[in-house]
Amino acid sequence: MSNESNESRTAARIKASGPARESLRYQPDGVERKPPWLKVKLGQGEGYGEVRSLVKNSGLHTVCQSASCPNMGECWSHRTLTIMILGEVCTRSCGFCDVFTGRPAPPDADEPRRVAEALASLKLRYTVITSVDRDELEDGGARHWAETIRRVREACPAMRVEVLVPDFKGNAAHIQTVLDAGPHVFAHNVETVPRLHAEVRPQADYARSLAVLDLAKRQGAVSKSGLMLGLGERDEEVVEVMAELAKLGLDILSLGQYLRPSKRHLPIERWVHPDAFAELKAKGEALGIGHVEAGPLVRSSYRADQQAARLYGEPTER
Repeated sequence: MSNESNESRTAARIKASGPARESLRYQPDGVERKPPWLKVKLGQGEGYGEVRSLVKNSGLHTVCQSASCPNMGECWSHRTLTIMILGEVCTRSCGFCDVFTGRPAPPDADEPRRVAEALASLKLRYTVITSVDRDELEDGGARHWAETIRRVREACPAMRVEVLVPDFKGNAAHIQTVLDAGPHVFAHNVETVPRLHAEVRPQADYARSLAVLDLAKRQGAVSKSGLMLGLGERDEEVVEVMAELAKLGLDILSLGQYLRPSKRHLPIERWVHPDAFAELKAKGEALGIGHVEAGPLVRSSYRADQQAARLYGEPTER
């Protein structure tokens, strides 16, 4: 499958975004001007080099690279990364995501072992594992997920493991397979408000995502979710979502600015000021969510170790 054909499908899929919105300012190259608070830290130091070499030599996939994360330099410099299992080709075509959409190769049966060995060599205290959606698999990749978690926990007994999982089409048995493997934190992102779901996540469902989080929480898991802001949602809609998540007993929520990966993706409707993020954080925690991590550069996996530490009442200094 060529990049050109994938780009054509992507453009057709998000045709609702249409031409440049009048509210956006464009640089000559067509990229929206970013406000000053969206500066990112470049990768540097021994930690960055070590993680970069590990990723290159092990053949592992990271969401840091596949999703063009703006925090890669900072996180890798602190010897932290988010592993992406089950390949780097996704069966879904979300309007915000830079991961390639297409027909994935069969799962690599040796991947759980390689992930465990790579993480053990880094001697981390915390890691995040995520994956592409594998809707073509009978179990959505749940057994592969469980084997990876078990291998990592055996190889790294002192490390906490956070998993950021797909919705497995809402199949409770497949979700339970992942939960039974014993991740320390179970995360699944709702991504946006209900009104925008059909445009932002056309193959997902808001109510289904809530059901995934509800099941995890009822099983006693530490639960976590995340939303992107700047896609056209209103602040009152965000508060309504936070209220629903609080009713589920959500432990951790991340709120961050949506950054458009390319002109083929959904446009940015607004830049959310840091003060607005601070207000939403206060409202979310007042509603009963254990910890809300909110800011322009926040991503679900960004400083995930510190997010969990705050929830557990532990020191957060790196």
